[in-house]
Parts: sequence; structure tokens; C-alpha cells
Amino acid sequence: MRAMVRWARADFRRHRGEALFLVLSTVGIVVSLLLATALFAYATNPWQRVFSQSEGAHVWIRTSASADPRPLAAIDGVTGVSGPYPTESVTLTTHGARASAELRGTTAMPSVGRPLLTAGTWLRATQPDGVVVESGLARALLAGPGDTLDLPGTGRTLNVLGVAESAEPGYSPGERPGAVWALPSAVATPDGQITGLRLRNPGATDYTVQRAVTVLGAGAVDEVTTWQQARTRAQGDNRLLGQVLGLFGLAALVAACFALHGAISTRVRGHLHNISVLKAIGFTPSLVVGAFVLQHLVYALLGATGAALLVTALGDRAPGRLGEAIALWQGLPHSATGLLAVVAGTVVFIGATTALAAWRAGRVPAVPSPRYAAQPGASLSGAARFALGRGLTPALVLGVHRVAARWARSLATSARLALPLLLIVVAMSAWTTIDRLHDHPEQAGRPAALVAHADGLGDAEVRTVLGSDPRVTAVYPGVEMSALVPGQTATIALRGVGTREDPYPFAVAEGRAPRGSHEAVAGQGLFDLLHVRVGDWVRMTVGARPQVLHLVGRSIEPENAGRVVSTSLDNLRADDSGLRPSVYGLRLGADAEPAAVAAHLAGLAGGRLDVYTAANPVAGLSPLREVIAGLIAVLALIGLVELLTSVGSGVREGARDVLVLKAIGLTPRQITASATVATLSTSVAALLAALVCGLPLARWLIDAQGRSTGLGSGLAHLPPAGMLVVFGVTAVAGAAALATLSAAREVRRYRADAVR
Repeated sequence: MRAMVRWARADFRRHRGEALFLVLSTVGIVVSLLLATALFAYATNPWQRVFSQSEGAHVWIRTSASADPRPLAAIDGVTGVSGPYPTESVTLTTHGARASAELRGTTAMPSVGRPLLTAGTWLRATQPDGVVVESGLARALLAGPGDTLDLPGTGRTLNVLGVAESAEPGYSPGERPGAVWALPSAVATPDGQITGLRLRNPGATDYTVQRAVTVLGAGAVDEVTTWQQARTRAQGDNRLLGQVLGLFGLAALVAACFALHGAISTRVRGHLHNISVLKAIGFTPSLVVGAFVLQHLVYALLGATGAALLVTALGDRAPGRLGEAIALWQGLPHSATGLLAVVAGTVVFIGATTALAAWRAGRVPAVPSPRYAAQPGASLSGAARFALGRGLTPALVLGVHRVAARWARSLATSARLALPLLLIVVAMSAWTTIDRLHDHPEQAGRPAALVAHADGLGDAEVRTVLGSDPRVTAVYPGVEMSALVPGQTATIALRGVGTREDPYPFAVAEGRAPRGSHEAVAGQGLFDLLHVRVGDWVRMTVGARPQVLHLVGRSIEPENAGRVVSTSLDNLRADDSGLRPSVYGLRLGADAEPAAVAAHLAGLAGGRLDVYTAANPVAGLSPLREVIAGLIAVLALIGLVELLTSVGSGVREGARDVLVLKAIGLTPRQITASATVATLSTSVAALLAALVCGLPLARWLIDAQGRSTGLGSGLAHLPPAGMLVVFGVTAVAGAAALATLSAAREVRRYRADAVR
């Protein structure tokens, strides 16, 4: 055992740089995997905790005020009912903030889907104007217990008694009102009802929705929201961040293991004589293999432990959402188990790779046979001699000959080097996509910078107010309503926006934009839900009225998980002449500041117009750019390890050639150049393979991720040519510099007359 440890220490002293790079690579890989774990926990656990503690409802059904939802309790599989509660759509203002809300009348704390108080108290009969506000709405209004909420245009006020969390989809400006629980007396003019159903089997949600719609009648159902939709909305972009980090972390781990396998295999080839000596003096095959495994297990353990300590110490001091995710994950009961699992899994995986590569060392005989001692490519081929005879540069000919003579080994080296380069290309593509969509949100389905909701103003008055600001370049009137899909198992969003004279600029990824009567586009989520394709006709139910539309294209839809059908407002008015716009999308000039324009328009309307800044669909992915930069650095380290292995192998195996080449008259510079050409040949081949395979792979991965989130394919943007050129030149120049320095140092070690 002492001999094995001493041999490992001696080998470490000879390869300190390579050991450092391996440890740093392991640190980066484990950090990315731990961050992915934390983000998954951050995406899932908060909503799951609220849902479990509140006995959350699996289905929420909004109905008209005249409907009778009480028979829903008798549906098979329903174990609990929340409500029905009368609702009233209102607008609330306080502290200069303004938001849409839904008042719910209730006399007692619900047993199913009950709000979890985070501040203040529940409703009291002694305070008839007291309310409890959903936490997301409270943050938007900057409101807390003791604050007063105004209802513009009504003269009514409400007092905030408490703030509560709910497992329902939360408040979203311009998209979804926030929930406000109040006594029935505070709901002055009910315009609907809401009922929650808790199910024995959550997997039967679609069947229960179908039965509920049948019991109530399609005309009575306004909207159905399921627990899956609530969970998806709550997870937001955090789950996507976790998936991307996990994918890159695992891919980097595989690349590191391939580089490690190549490094050990190369080291075994370079130490055949030493290994034979060790066996001759009594080393068993298991001791030889154990020396390599022990050495690299120590490297892996150092890197993984350092990464775990780094993430643990970083905690909530990490910037933005990453800090929040780490802090929440560290507070979970099983976070230590997850941390140990990631660390142990990485170490075991690296150890297994090391053992697999070191197995060859255990098979080396004590007396090297010609099969082990042979040096392939020792004599020049006919093609090489012909090229030298034609006057080609000896450095070029000898460098290419070295690669061709060991073609299998060179091919394996290029493949191992191509993997981290390929992953860097994918990472750059992800970076470019995020940057492009962040700067051009219209490509992600958000052409309007502002969204305006009218509150008591007619269409003509709204258009007059919006058109009075020269910074507004286009106004798109629209309306959005819920529609039941065929089979009545879910509701989708039906949107009419723009007119035939001024069509809405849909981000069409497939097919074309709607132009004629009954034509529409839809998001990927709707195509997946209904199992239809572009060109199909779909039927849906709006209230008691059927609506049939021809899907002529697929658009990028960032809302409602892509379950949106969009057509022109004129098409919806053809079936309902009394339909009036309720929402307006505003496009602004290039130099306009959205927040300033929104404040100006709201002031012109005298508080009767709610104007919001449209959320950028990829704003939540901004932290990914810093993470991608770190991953590129880790992948560069892995590529550097492979380059060090390749160059070191070439230098060691070419030591005898150095003496011969000097003896026949080649200068040190020519000998160095031949080694550089050999390294450049494998590096350029790896770079070309990374570009040829990496760019299509990046597009496929980004589009696949878009399809899984409901946005759909068509989002991917590949890096510009200039960035790829800089990347390629940097990679090749780095390889050339490393090869030149190593080869020049080796040449200086030998004198022309030191033939051995």
C-alpha cells in the first residue's frame, strides 16, 4: 500500500498542472449539478408545500352568477368542495399602485383550498369591509395589514386584515386578477361564482372536469383551472433553469470522464516500461490499477468537496434567483441528502471511469512484448517520402505523417476534444437565443410593449387617449375569453386581437398569419392538447355558442403554456356583433421608455385606464447567462486537459524522433513545428466536428425545450459568424501555443550527439 501511495505521489508531482485542471473541472461540474438541484427544489417545493398544507383543490370552476354548482359535490371521485363563492371583478389602488382583483365572498375559512395566512388575521364579522389579499397581489400593491384599498369610480374602500398564500394561479399583471377574500356583504355586485373540487385521484382530473361541465351545462362554465396549470405557472422559468443546468452539468461530467479516460490511457502507454518494472518487483495487477484509481479519486473528492463547500457557503449571497433557490433548498429537510448524493455520484462516476481506463495497466506483462513495445509509424510512408521529395516543408509532412500513422489514436483524441467544444457551441447558442429574444421580445410572441385595460371607457375614448401620445406607434384592440375544448376536459384562451385593416403581428413559426374569415393561429400547447396540426379545423365552445376556426399557422405563445387560439377581432365580431375590446396592445417607438409612457397614459385617462408593461417572456432566464459563462469556463478546462494529454503523449512518444531528426539536420524550430502541426491537425478536426454537429444539435435542443414548455419550436438563434470565428481562432491558437511550448521544451532537453 505504501508503495502504491508513493507511486501516486510521484506521478502527481510530474503532472501537477493536469491535476489542477481536473480538480477545477470537477468543481465546476458539481457546482452546476448542485445549482440544478436547488433550482428544481425552488421550482417545485413552494407550490407543493402550499397545496399540501391548504388541502388545495385540484379543479377550480368559474361559472355564471345564475348557475347552481352545488351538484358538483355529488360527482364520483370528489372528496371535498370549496365554495361556491360569489365573485366580483374590481380594480384596486393603493400607494400609487393599481391592479385588477377578484373579490370572493366567504363567511368562514374554507376547509378545502384554504388560504395560508402569512401576515395579519382572517376575516371578522366586526369588520365588514375587511379583506385578506393573495400574496402576489399584495406585493404588486405594496399592501399589508392595516392598509386601505380604494375601488376607483365606486367610492368604496376595503381594509387589509391579512395576506395569504394560495395554491391557485397567482396574480399576473394584465393577465390574471389576484384573489381577495371578503365577507359576502363586501361583494356588492357579484358577476360570477367560483367552486373548488378536491379529488380522490388527481390523475382523473380531465374526467372530473368533463363530468362537471356536463352537470352544469357548457353555457354556465366560464373557465376551468386545474392543479397542473397552477403548478406549471408557479414553477415558471425555475424548472427550465434547473433542466438546462442539469443537462449541461451531466454533459460536462461525461466530457470530463472521456478526457480523464484518454489521459489515463495515454499515461499507461507512456509508462509501459515503468509498469513492467513495478510488476517485476512484486506489484500485482490490482495494485497497479489501484494506484491510478486512488490518485484520481482524490482529485475527484477534492473537487466535489470544494464545490459542495462553495455552494453551502454561498447560500443566499448568490445573485438573484440563484441565491433564493439555494437558500430555500438548504432549508428543506432532505437537502443534505441531495448534496451528498450529487457529490458521491460524481466521485463514483469518475472512479468507475478511472478503473475502466486503468484496467489496461493491470494487463501489462512484467516483460514487455513486441505488441506493447512497438512504436507505430516509426518509418515514413510512401506518401510522406513523395511529399518530401517534392519540396514540401518537412515540418508539415512530418506532422501530418505522425497523425496519419497513428490514425486510430488521433481519431479518438479528436473525438474527446470535440465533445467539450461541441458543448461550448451549444452553450453559445443558448446565450445567443436568450440575448436575441430579450432584445426582440416580438420574436417570442410579445410585440406589444404595453397592455392597457379599459375601466369604464368606451372604445373610441380609449383609442383617443392612446393615440394622443406620439410615442405610441400602433394600437391593437383585442378581447380574450375562455373556451371549452372538444370533450369539455379543459378550457383554453380564445383571443381576438387586431383587425383586418391593422392586423396583429403574430410571431408565426409555422404556416402563415390569419388573413381570412375563420382563420386563426395557435400556440404549441394547444396543438399538443388537441392533437391537431396546422391546416386542421377546431371546434370550441364559448359559453353556449360553438366557435369553429381554421388553424392556418402555429404562433409563439408565451401565455397559458401555449394553450391559446388567436384570430382577428373581426372574426369574433362576426359571430357576436356586440363584442367590444377589453384590452389594447401598444407598440412603442424605439426610444420610448415603457414605464414613462404607461404613467403618462394612465394620467391622461384620469385613472380609468390600467396600463401595464408587458413582461418579457425570457426575462426569467437572465440568470442563465452568468451560469452559461461559468459552464463555458468549465468546458474550456476540460478541453485543456485533453490538449495537455494529447501534447504530452506526442512529446513523450516523439522523444526518440527528436534525436533522429536532429541527427539528419532538422533545426529545433522545424522539429517544434512538426509537433505543432500534429496537434493542430487533431484540433482543427475536432473544431470542425464540433461546429458541424454542435450547431444542428443546439437548434434541436432549444426547439425541444420550447416545445416542452408550450412555446413551440422556432425560438433558436445560432451564434453569429463573428462569434464562431473568434471561438475557432481562440481554440486553434490555444492548441498551437500549448503544443509549441511543450515541443520546444522537449527539444531543448536533447543534444544532437546524445543518441541513446
